Amino acid sequence: LILLDSLLQEMYNQSLLVLLVYLAILAPGVESDFGSWLSSTWSQAEQASRQAGSAFYRGMKDLPCLKFECCSASWRPANYTRLKQLLADNLVGQHIAQDMIVRAVRGHQRNVAPSKPLVLSFHGWTGSGKNFAAQFIADSFYKLGMSSQFVHLFIATLHFPDVRQAGRYKDQLREWISGNGSACHHNIFIFDEVDKMPPGVLDGIKPFLDHYEHIDGVDYRKNIFLFLSNTGGREITSTALDSWNRGKDRQQISVMDLEHLISAGAFNEEGGLQHSRVIEKNLVDVFLPFLPLERQHVKICVRNEFERRNVEFSEEMVEKVADEMIYWPAELKLFSTSGCKRVAQKVDLLL
Repeated sequence: LILLDSLLQEMYNQSLLVLLVYLAILAPGVESDFGSWLSSTWSQAEQASRQAGSAFYRGMKDLPCLKFECCSASWRPANYTRLKQLLADNLVGQHIAQDMIVRAVRGHQRNVAPSKPLVLSFHGWTGSGKNFAAQFIADSFYKLGMSSQFVHLFIATLHFPDVRQAGRYKDQLREWISGNGSACHHNIFIFDEVDKMPPGVLDGIKPFLDHYEHIDGVDYRKNIFLFLSNTGGREITSTALDSWNRGKDRQQISVMDLEHLISAGAFNEEGGLQHSRVIEKNLVDVFLPFLPLERQHVKICVRNEFERRNVEFSEEMVEKVADEMIYWPAELKLFSTSGCKRVAQKVDLLL
């Protein structure tokens, strides 16, 4: 950048000199008041040259962004139509999540001055699609998806394995959010297995989730934070089972039926959100329930897996894979205890 500045300054001085000589030759009546003319012309030429040089400098500085990922709109398309389609095609049996995720992220990102970062907390049994949903948000927002340098994934059992180191984890996490938030105002921070995080660690990032315009001169309000957890799964499953027993259509279960149960469960159950100030201060914008998957949903996952592999299959093969899953309650065989998580492995065994 220093070399570029020197080059631009030299070009700037030379262009001014050539321009002035040219104008002095062509301009009529210059001889009568050359001093006044020179002062006025020099000022105008200097301003024009500055503007041209500034545009050239910006263009040179942005040139690497044609090849390498930058914190710019060209690398961050934020395609809500694609997000909606990805969720509809792949997030099986989750009508609440499909609807609320698109509405939440679209509303937050279209707001030129949001009051705080967007904080979504995904809850439900394993295999219900929480990781898929987080991946689809990243894939639709960034050209590089989960590989983007602005998408940050934290896995509790990998990054925060020792409860005795909770204080150190809190400091490290605060530094990581601060550093990346300073480098770019548009990040996605994903925290997986929040239920396995040492309690209190997430309180370290509470200021970055709150209603502050700036923290140490940095605006964090355009970031997205996603918490993925199994907490609240028991309450979600009980509600779904009760709905099924009463003959109520699954599609009639709403976020209002479950959000208060999930919030209470996350706050009281052991894990990263237990007694957390993030919940206490109402900094989670939406607690999203991921419903337990029924056999019909497992079969959709099986078909999708066969299609993904470009393998010919029959309904008999689909039924066979579905039969391999474990269901709850045992007497009803209603909900898959692992959702669709083990479908790919079961297809491997069949093929």
